[in-house]
Amino acid sequence: MADQSPPTKQPAIRVTTMPADANPYGDIFGGWLMSQMDMAAGLVASRHSHGRAVTIAVEGMKFHAPVAVGDEVSVYADLVRVGRTSMTIDVQAWRRARHAEQSCLVTQAQFVFVAIDEHRQPRPVEASAGTPA
Repeated sequence: MADQSPPTKQPAIRVTTMPADANPYGDIFGGWLMSQMDMAAGLVASRHSHGRAVTIAVEGMKFHAPVAVGDEVSVYADLVRVGRTSMTIDVQAWRRARHAEQSCLVTQAQFVFVAIDEHRQPRPVEASAGTPA
């Protein structure tokens, strides 16, 4: 993988990995990483839709590098497409060893959310300026 730098904006979520998040070899579970990414995307979807939004799909999940216990994981989420009721969010997770400065892209995917009403039925969301429909 080519040298990359994490986004310059603030992450949606930043967390330190713990032993309970790891397998017996000290590697963080992929499902744990995916849940962090889902939470970050959910923050973006709820904020954009001004209400409840639910995950309906995860597309193109790729794991590039392992994450170890004690690493700092920063998750970045960008709204890239808005449909009538749906939102597509690009999500990247980056790791940084506890006592280092260099970061590494570890996981990426697109999450698709649908805004829902109080009856859990899809509801319209507003398109944002500059976001493709």
